[in-house]
Amino acid sequence: MAAALGKPLVGVHHMQGHALTPLLTSEEQDMPQFPFLTLLVSGGHTLLLLAESPVKFKILVNTIDQAVGRVIDKVSTLLEIPWTPLGPGDALEKYCESVQETDLLHLGDSIMHGRKDFSFSGLHSQVERYLHSQGGVHNLDNAHRRALAFSFQYNAFAQLEDKIRIALEWCEMKSIHVNHLVVSGGVASNHYLRKRLATCVKEFDPERPIGLVFPPPQYCTDNAVMIAWASMHRFLAGEHDDYGINLKAKWSIEELAGSDSMNPVI
Repeated sequence: MAAALGKPLVGVHHMQGHALTPLLTSEEQDMPQFPFLTLLVSGGHTLLLLAESPVKFKILVNTIDQAVGRVIDKVSTLLEIPWTPLGPGDALEKYCESVQETDLLHLGDSIMHGRKDFSFSGLHSQVERYLHSQGGVHNLDNAHRRALAFSFQYNAFAQLEDKIRIALEWCEMKSIHVNHLVVSGGVASNHYLRKRLATCVKEFDPERPIGLVFPPPQYCTDNAVMIAWASMHRFLAGEHDDYGINLKAKWSIEELAGSDSMNPVI
């Protein structure tokens, strides 16, 4: 399209778009300052980064199997929760929003305490095994099914909290002063997650507030605004790419800082 219209083409890393969105959407007093942590949680990614500049990122924690958003969608389907217009993940959140933590079901430990990895396949399997032990989803009444949905969500988010604490401890050990945690991606629109993470960063160091920054919900999922915004520093500097550049299905965001050509990624 750029070639046909004679417009400049600027390549953007998809995850860079998510990470930088709050620099566009935040009020001045809430604007994250480099270096900051950014948690990218979606159906395709679960990634915890240290953002040092618009193009310099260090991966602190990555998923070794499935992304948290994908597993949320799968469990929502397993429990046969009717979709909302925003999809199965939003449906699961709303389905169990009235459940209290006193109603948690024991699914097993899937957090992998102390490890710098995300892994959600084990939690997915725990839900499957629980359903099998009960004779299938149709043997659960509505209250039981809601409790199971909430217990899954609780454990998934507990793992995110554990890795954030590990990342903050690593930053302290390296004398990297982090004042903000940015959370983006489709799962970032989950209100229960927002509540849990607010408590997590507050409890990490009550004497040193860490700002928690979320883009507006409409900018949490994939959108053109985040890609356009991530391209602006190169566009304004007059840096454009050749029309013949190729898409990259796999491209580490850590390679951005040393890349001569910012080929886009899908």
